[in-house]
Formats: sequence, C-alpha cells, structure tokens
Amino acid sequence: MEKKERRVGTISRGIRCPIIRQGDDLAAIVSESVLEAAEYEGFELRDRDVISVTESIVARAQGNYASVKDIADDVRAKLGGGTIGVIFPILSRNRFAICLRGIAQGAKKIVLMLSYPSDEVGNELVSIDKLDNAGINPYSDVLSLEKYRELFGVNKHEFTGVDYVQYYGDLIRECGAECEIVFANQAKTILNYTDCIINCDIHTRARTKRILLEAGAKVVCSLDDILNAPVNGSGCNEKYGLLGSNKSTEDTIKLFPRECRGLVDDIQKRIFDATGKHVEVMVYGDGAFKDPQQKIWELADPVVSPAYTDGLIGTPNELKLKYLADNDFKDLSGKALKDAISKSISEKKGDLVGNMASQGTTPRQLTDLIGSLCDLTSGSGDKGTPVVLVQGYFDNYTN
Repeated sequence: MEKKERRVGTISRGIRCPIIRQGDDLAAIVSESVLEAAEYEGFELRDRDVISVTESIVARAQGNYASVKDIADDVRAKLGGGTIGVIFPILSRNRFAICLRGIAQGAKKIVLMLSYPSDEVGNELVSIDKLDNAGINPYSDVLSLEKYRELFGVNKHEFTGVDYVQYYGDLIRECGAECEIVFANQAKTILNYTDCIINCDIHTRARTKRILLEAGAKVVCSLDDILNAPVNGSGCNEKYGLLGSNKSTEDTIKLFPRECRGLVDDIQKRIFDATGKHVEVMVYGDGAFKDPQQKIWELADPVVSPAYTDGLIGTPNELKLKYLADNDFKDLSGKALKDAISKSISEKKGDLVGNMASQGTTPRQLTDLIGSLCDLTSGSGDKGTPVVLVQGYFDNYTN
C-alpha cells in the first residue's frame, strides 16, 4: 500500500498542565501532560518533536524566589548604601519596578539615568520626532528632569498608559531614598553624579560595565551581579542574578530558573521510555521578536532558552524554495519542478552559509527561533498552556 504524503508542516500545540507549585516533580508532570494530550487529541509523538517548557514554571517548581529585602541587603553590601547610579533600566512594572524597589531600599540616594528616546527593548519615553523638533541629539545631549518636562511634558506609554518617569521617581522616594533623574545615552555620564553604579541594561551589559570601569568607576554591578548567590536564604541565579526576573507579589520576585539541563534531559528520557521516540526538550522565556507598531523588542530575558537538549544546538541549514523556483528551475513546473527541488534538498551538503540558494533563511539559533514560536503559542496571560509541543519543525519539502 502506497504511503500517503503528509499535507502539513510545522504544528505548534499548547499543552495544558496542572498549576505548578514549589517542589513539584516537573519532569513527571510535563511528560505526563504531553502523553495525555497526545492520547486525548489523537496525535502521535515523532522523533525530533520539541517539547518546550516555559521558564516560569521551572523557576516556580525550583522555588527560586527572593524578597525586596534580599535585593536591598545585597545592594547595600555590594555598593555601600550611599548614592547609587542606576542606569539604563527597562521601563516595566513587571520586570524592573520591583527590582528598583529593592535597589532603592539599599541606598540613601538613587541617581536614575534613563536612556532616551526609548529603553533597550524599545519602550518609548519620547518620540524621536519630538527630539528632532526640539533639536536634541540623544547621542550627546544630557537632559535633567526639568529640561525633559519643559521640552516634552508627560509622555505615557502607549500600551500601559504609565508615565514611567513619574512612576519610577515616586517609587524610589516611597522607599525612603532621595531621587534624581537624568536622561543620557553615554554610560560615562553617570560618573558626574556617583562612582557606585548598577547598570541595568540586559544585552549590552558587559560593554557598559567595561566602559564604566575603564573610566574610573569605583564599583559597577550589572543586574547579573545582584542575587547571584543566596541572600538571607533566598533563591538566586548564579549566572544571571536579577536578569530575567519577574514580579511575583508586591514584595517578592521570581528569578530566572537556575541550572535546569537535568530537567530537559529527564523529560527527554521519560518520553523515550514511554514511546521509543527521541524528542528534543528546551526551557524557554521571552521570544526574540519586535512589535512593528510600538517598536518594542520582546526579549527582556537574558537569553531565550537557558537549557536545551543537544539536538537543539546550532542554526537552520536550509535552501530557499522560492529562490530555486525563480532561478535554478524557472523553466520547470508541476511534478518536474517538485522533483527537481526535492532532489536539491536531498543532496544539500555541508554548511550552506554563503550559498545564494539559502539567502533569507534566517540563520538564527534554533532555540531562539523555536522559543519565539513557543512564546507566541503559550502567551503570557490565561491560556494555561505553559508547555508547547512543536512537531515537524525539522521537516522539509521532501518529508
């Protein structure tokens, strides 16, 4: 009997799971939830399917939490508790405001230096058109709070409706610290105010720290230097510290998951033992994509995936079908065209980087691409699907 040709490619399924609590056997829960979904919905697992687990439930199962007081105590111990420059934070109630509360409680005064016209991930403080109209050069000009208000007034975030300048200033003062706010994009500017600094940028943090230390800063901590070890018995993240953390309650944060390679390997083994199929497994956080309207770049976590099985190492190595159809095989059609393209795919060898027939195939890390797909599938609200099963991702036109 002739085998039927598959008519679908990649499929992404959100998998519903129980609410995860600290101490739960997450590997067992995830594996059982995927297997139960397959049985209930009538699909089968296949080799190279990808099971993705959101970082939130991993950290929750680990009990990786810390309090505002823990942050304050660590900041005070590492930066002296006097005047602290807090530079380049992102504008987020969920991501940074609670961290700022802890930082402010560990200092007498905060000099808050905000990048403008937007933060690192694209949240806008003022439109670039307003900068142009005011004759302001964001690469060189330093603005006081008074000058910012004089030129631009109140600018509420388009999506959240929050004036983050006012919000962060009020938050610092409510924590008992003095507050001074400036707007600048050169890291060294903060040295005009203090030589004890927390640089809060995410993906540029190593460069910022280097620039400050070379310019004579006394102490520079990136967010990955705060809570990189337990404080008062708290959770921590040895590699990322406060990076990737989220608000849990008004007084606690959930940190990015700690070492979790063992978790993904365990899930992989459980699925193989149950089905004989070799799946790949990853933990994912924010996807790496950009909103076209507000220009917000989603990736506020330090990485898309903090842990994954070996089969997810690397980048895609694909041919561009439309390039082949429009160039190499432009005179073919129908079955002849399909056979020619299938033959090209079957015979592709080695690394295709630089090959014209692979141009435009998004040579990003597999975990960044799959993690972005999973983040969009699971969402960040009330879908209740913290596990995503991706099938057919590694298929091509010949499968």
